Amino acid sequence: MNDDDGAEGGKTGAAGAAIPPGRGADGADRVTLRPLAPGDQDEFLELVAASRELHHPWVRLPATPQEFEAYVDRYARPDEESLLICLRGTGAIAGIVNINSIIRGRFQNGSLAYAAFAPTAGQGYLTAGLRLVVRHAFTELRLHRLEAQIQPGNHASIALVRRAGFRHEGCSPELLFIDGAWRDHERWAITSAMVDDVSPEPHPTLPER
Repeated sequence: MNDDDGAEGGKTGAAGAAIPPGRGADGADRVTLRPLAPGDQDEFLELVAASRELHHPWVRLPATPQEFEAYVDRYARPDEESLLICLRGTGAIAGIVNINSIIRGRFQNGSLAYAAFAPTAGQGYLTAGLRLVVRHAFTELRLHRLEAQIQPGNHASIALVRRAGFRHEGCSPELLFIDGAWRDHERWAITSAMVDDVSPEPHPTLPER
């Protein structure tokens, strides 16, 4: 899990339009992605309540209807995107990946936050979903770079981004205010050039030179 207190395209319908699943040995064919939507409130809040021990102290997700409504509103903005990882067979929510603070122009960057949910944790669904999100960000959103800030003690999250092909870029002291204090974070990132079979057209906001 990455830190979040807790975008372009893809927010339609009560339950959102599914993003096509990936295929192959990485397990991405086991899950699909779709945008978080107001109709997800009951299932989402139940999963958050069931995952308190799993999430603490790394991540805080909305735990009340009021918080959930504000969360959905936040991710309706064009510079934020919240994607649910859902099991292909049942549609059940297994995790969430957020692309935060999307910056265009010369940067073309987004910052990731993510979490698994306890009922299906440890089965590879978050890994598969993160790989789909990376491809979605580089092909559909036409970003150049994704970054994840992770506390050094969050070994599961560091292992996750390693599996997804991220590289370690350094450590920033007192980077984010988490669980009542300013915490050090390792910086991990991946660019479109690091992913096989991804050759996106440049986003219109990218300067020619």
